[in-house]
Amino acid sequence: MSSPLASEQPRPTAAGPTETDSPPAGKPPATGPSAGSPPAVKPPSGGRDHFFDNAKYLAIVLVAIGHAWEPLPSGRLVEAAYTFIYTFHMPVFILIAGYFSRNFELTPNRVWKLVTSLLVPYVLFEALYSLFERVADKPDFALSMLAPYWLLWFLPALFFWRLSTPLWQAVRFPVLLSLAVAALATVSPAADGALQIQRVLQFLPFYVLGMRLRPEHFAFLRSTRVRIVSVPVFVFGMLLAYWLVPRISTSLFFRKNSALEMGIAEWAGPVTTLLLFVAAIALGACFLAWVPRGPSWMTALGTGTLYGYLLHGFVVRGLKYGGFYDDPFFETTLGTVAVTLGAIVVMTLLCTPPVRALLRPVLEPRMAWARQKPPTATAS
Repeated sequence: MSSPLASEQPRPTAAGPTETDSPPAGKPPATGPSAGSPPAVKPPSGGRDHFFDNAKYLAIVLVAIGHAWEPLPSGRLVEAAYTFIYTFHMPVFILIAGYFSRNFELTPNRVWKLVTSLLVPYVLFEALYSLFERVADKPDFALSMLAPYWLLWFLPALFFWRLSTPLWQAVRFPVLLSLAVAALATVSPAADGALQIQRVLQFLPFYVLGMRLRPEHFAFLRSTRVRIVSVPVFVFGMLLAYWLVPRISTSLFFRKNSALEMGIAEWAGPVTTLLLFVAAIALGACFLAWVPRGPSWMTALGTGTLYGYLLHGFVVRGLKYGGFYDDPFFETTLGTVAVTLGAIVVMTLLCTPPVRALLRPVLEPRMAWARQKPPTATAS
C-alpha cells in the first residue's frame, strides 16, 4: 500500500510491481458493448492504472488550496471557490479508497496493514501536531487521541470504513443503506463526539459507492461525451456556489456537525446530506472526466499523497501563526493567487520521492517486532 489516501495499487520495486491488496483488473464483457453501456476496460500495462494516481494528486492539491485559503480575509469569491471544491474533493478521495477496498477481507495480514498504515501514523501525528500547537500558538493545547486534530480525522475514518467493508459486501442496497445511516447521523448530536464520528458516517456513502463501482464506470467518465457535459455542469456548480455563499453556512460542507449543533432545523440535516451527496457525485464525476489517463509528471506524485496530506498542515498553520496572512497584500486578488500557487508548489514538493524515501519508515512502518507470530500447527 503506497498510502491510505492512495489506492492499494502495486508499488513498483526494482524487481517490478509487487502483489497487492488491489482487486484484479476488470474483465471485458462476454458480449460486445451496447450503445448505452460503458466501454470495456483492458487491464493497464504493468498492473497499475495511472489514472488513479493522477486523480489523487490533483485532488490532494485541491485539499492544500482549500486549507491555504482558510486564513485569508473573507470575500465572496474566495468563499464561493472554497465551498465549491469542498463539495467534492474529499468525496473523490473516499470514493477511490472504497473502489480499491472491494476485495478487503478481515484477515490478520489485512488488519495488521490497517494498523501500521493508518492507526500508527495517526497516533504519531496527533502527538506531533499537539506539540506543534503548544510551541507555536497554544501552550495548553490538549493531546487527545479521541479528538483528531484538524486534518487527521481521515485516518481513523478510513480505518473504520475498511473494517466495515464485509458488512457492505453482504447487505442488499448498500449505497442506499449507507445514505440512510448518514442522514440519520445528522439528527444525532451524540455523533458529534469522539473521533468525529459524524464525519465518518456522513462521508460513508462515498466509500460504499466506491466499492460498487467497476473499471467500466471510470472508463465511461473519461469518455468524450462526459467531458463535454462536464464543462457546463462545472460552470453551473461554481455559479451556484457563488449564489449560495451569503445564504448558507460553509460549515455544512464540512459534514462534521449535527443539525442541532449547526443551529438548523432537524429535517434540514437529512435533506442536506442527500443534496450534498448528489452534488459531490456530479462534480466529482466532472473532475474525474478531465483527469489524464496515462502516465505523466503528476503520476509519481499521486503515489505520495499521504505524505503531502499529513505534512502540509504544519506549513499552513505555521504561516498562519507566524503572521504571514496578516499582510494587507493577501486582501487582494493577487494575494489570493499567490497563496493558491504557493499551496500547489508546497503540496507538490511534499509528495515527491525524496520526501517519501525520508519518511517512509515513519509513515509506512512494517513493525514486524510488534506482531505476534502465528501459532504453529501441532501434530495430531
